[in-house]
Amino acid sequence: MALIPFDDRDGYIWLDGKMVNWREAKVHILSHGLHYASSVFEGERIYDDQIFKSREHAKRLINSANILGMEIPFSVDEIEDAKREVLEANKLSNGYVRPVAWRGAEQMGISASGTKTHVAIAAWEWGSYYDAEKHEKGITLKTSPWHKPPPDCAPTQSKAGCLYAIGTMSKHAAEDAGYDDALMLDYRGYVAEASSANLFVIRDGVLQTPPPDCFLNGITRQTVIQMAKDLGIPFEEVHIKPEELQNVQEVFLTGTAAELTAVGNIEDLDFTVGPITRQLRDAYGALARTKNTESAIITGT
Repeated sequence: MALIPFDDRDGYIWLDGKMVNWREAKVHILSHGLHYASSVFEGERIYDDQIFKSREHAKRLINSANILGMEIPFSVDEIEDAKREVLEANKLSNGYVRPVAWRGAEQMGISASGTKTHVAIAAWEWGSYYDAEKHEKGITLKTSPWHKPPPDCAPTQSKAGCLYAIGTMSKHAAEDAGYDDALMLDYRGYVAEASSANLFVIRDGVLQTPPPDCFLNGITRQTVIQMAKDLGIPFEEVHIKPEELQNVQEVFLTGTAAELTAVGNIEDLDFTVGPITRQLRDAYGALARTKNTESAIITGT
C-alpha cells in the first residue's frame, strides 16, 4: 500500500492560533527547530470522539518546552480549545493528534534568545500500530547499540525532538535485522525502554518496570501502573539487568501509539502473551474509551 505523504493531504491544521489548509501549514527552511532540534511534541489518541488524557498531554507539552527554555504562547485551555477545533474541522472521531512547538526562523545560530516559539496541532486517522497477528503473538525486539543518555547530558524528562534521533537509529537497526523494534539500555547498562515506548515485564506474577530516571515517564506508563494497582496486581519499579530478562514470563510496551503491545521475542528469548498482559491490555482499551471529561476532551460529534 502506497504511503500518503504528510505534506500533501486534505484537511486543516491549527497553526499559531489560526486554522489553515493542510498543504499551507509550512515552516521556513531556516527555522531554528529544524537546524538545532529545538522542538517538543505530543502524541495523543482519539477514541470515540474524545482525546484520551488530553489535558495531561497539553500540560506536558508546556512543561517540555519550559525544560528547553521555550515559552509556549498559549495556555493549557487554549491548546485544549485548539484540539477541539482541529477534530471538528477534520471530522475525526478516532485517530491521532500531534501538537508540536518549535523555535522559528527569527535567529540562526546556537543561541535562540531572539526566536519565536511556534505551535501547531494536526490530527489524522490512524489505527493500530501493529497488525492482528503481532497483537496475538507479540512483537520482536533487538538490543540497540545506542543507549539512553544520563539526565545530566540531555533533557530526558522533556518530550523533545532531539531525544528521538537515537530512537530512530535504533529502530532502523532493528528493522534491518528483521525485528519490529529496538530494546534500549540506559547509560548504566540497565534495561530502559523500546525506541519510543516504555517497557514492562512480569516476573513470577509481579509487574515490574524500570524507574524513569533517564527517559520519559510516559502518560500511558503512568496509566498502566495505576490500573495494575487498582486491579491488585503486585507492582515494583526496579532496575532490570539484560540478563534478568531470561527469568521473566511476559513483556509488553506502553505508549500512545503502541497503546499496550505485547512482546513475543527479544533475540534468543521467547515470551508468552500471558494473562497479566491480556488483563491490562483489555483494561486499558476499556478505560481509553470511557467518557471522562477530566481525562479527555469531548469533540461534540
